Amino acid sequence: MNKKEISAGGVVYRKDDDGKLQIQLIVDRYGKTTLAKGKMEPGETIEQTALREILEETGMVGRIVEPVDVIAYTYQHAEFGPVDKEVHYYLVEAESGDMQPQIEEIKGVDWYTPEEAWSRQESNGYDNNDSILRDALSKLGINV
Repeated sequence: MNKKEISAGGVVYRKDDDGKLQIQLIVDRYGKTTLAKGKMEPGETIEQTALREILEETGMVGRIVEPVDVIAYTYQHAEFGPVDKEVHYYLVEAESGDMQPQIEEIKGVDWYTPEEAWSRQESNGYDNNDSILRDALSKLGINV
């Protein structure tokens, strides 16, 4: 029986002062474009994990709008061997906060137009995030 690990995160968006949609992307410590996410802690719901990780990694307080999808894969852990990993992604509206990257974990965080966010994902993101970002944008009425 493989060890199981659950992470959660989100595609965070906001409307700027002109009412234009912006998507938040982070740059992880490996220099890749990605979405805020992290491991579930004891006693948390998956939704709480997603919002806590977004707050910790980016400084933004968010509100879950709806689930996007779950990515499942297995990876090799040095100590435990194969670990079955599930990452739950939500569509999250940023409500408040001062955007501040968590420097221990990530290299940067910023807001992009949906088109720019998609092109960064395509050129520098993780393949398994393609469908997550595409589905999230589609829920926001944008098709890439």
